[in-house]
Amino acid sequence: MENINPFGGFPFFGDFEKLFGNAGQDHWGAAKQIAIQLATGGEPESNVDPSHRIEIEELARIAELHIRNSTGLDVGNATVRASTRSQWIENALKVYEPLLRELSDSLTKQTTSGVETEQGDPMAAMFGQMMQHLGPVMLAMTAGSMVGHLASKSLGQYDLPIPREEKTEIQIIAKNITTFGEEWSLPTQELFLWVCLHELCHHAVLQVNHVQKRFQDLLLSYVSGFESNPAGLGEILQEIDMESPSAFDDLQRSLGDPELVLGIIQSDEQLSLLPELHALSAVIVGYVDYIMDKVGNGLIGSYGQLTEALRRRRVEADPSDRFIERMFGLELTQSQYDRGASFISGVIERAGDSGVSRLWEKEQNLPTPNEVDAPGLWLARIDLPDGSR
Repeated sequence: MENINPFGGFPFFGDFEKLFGNAGQDHWGAAKQIAIQLATGGEPESNVDPSHRIEIEELARIAELHIRNSTGLDVGNATVRASTRSQWIENALKVYEPLLRELSDSLTKQTTSGVETEQGDPMAAMFGQMMQHLGPVMLAMTAGSMVGHLASKSLGQYDLPIPREEKTEIQIIAKNITTFGEEWSLPTQELFLWVCLHELCHHAVLQVNHVQKRFQDLLLSYVSGFESNPAGLGEILQEIDMESPSAFDDLQRSLGDPELVLGIIQSDEQLSLLPELHALSAVIVGYVDYIMDKVGNGLIGSYGQLTEALRRRRVEADPSDRFIERMFGLELTQSQYDRGASFISGVIERAGDSGVSRLWEKEQNLPTPNEVDAPGLWLARIDLPDGSR
């Protein structure tokens, strides 16, 4: 087949190819710039207040001791650090990049495969080549938009419970925490301690080897299962005047709308993964809430007030928050938190705290979707001699 230049007919795409289409172009560097621009409004970002940095490091040591004692789990070599939004963005993009690359690779392969079946269609060939150029860039732009949005409001890195490396800095965004505290008239020091407990508890659970591996495998399988909808890109391009000097900026704004990115659609393969992915995430967040209540009520004077405000905040998410959750197959709605809480309380009623501690002992003890809704079944199964499902 003749090698068609997909950018030849559009002056805008000629510039686009020069900027982003060359081999080795750092698309993720562009995503970082977009994210920082959105999170900071393009204004210089001041360093973390030194007094807040020291205070958070001291509180993190207290939180780590209590999490170790209450869970029996190790937090590894993690350290809690107060960060700026820009620092948080750099770390978050490194963590999300494998998932987003898997998604991009999946969509590009699908598009190329579809083109190969239409040997006599030059427009199909042009579209396929265009997607190979634009797909990774579009995804990087959208990733920048999503991470920039998260950085503008997240308190820590586990607002979205994605596993991290053992030797990591657990970054909490001091400015976002103090701003939230001012809006709700909450004591800053106790709010810092609450966030440290929350982050370290998530980290401890997600550092359990078989939990981390199972969660990562489910996430990667999910993002690799999206199917591309070429009409999604077509709709974006139709709205842009390719002759306009502002075409590139217009495209970037369009890709800031997560619902438009690549026109991705959920596949049957993904639907089959959701029950287990939702079950595991529900148990994790339910367990974290249980430990937080167990530790926090005796450690933080205003724990009840803080918890009411912070748990209301997490479920009052806007569409941008929900999109990035759906992109990774997560569903952090109130019903999901309630499901996890119901499972944990059901286990405690039947087997006490010691029953809950068995959750993370071995991979076979991870509850199935049916067991999350029937904790008695879970306890009965793990008490079998072989622990078989």
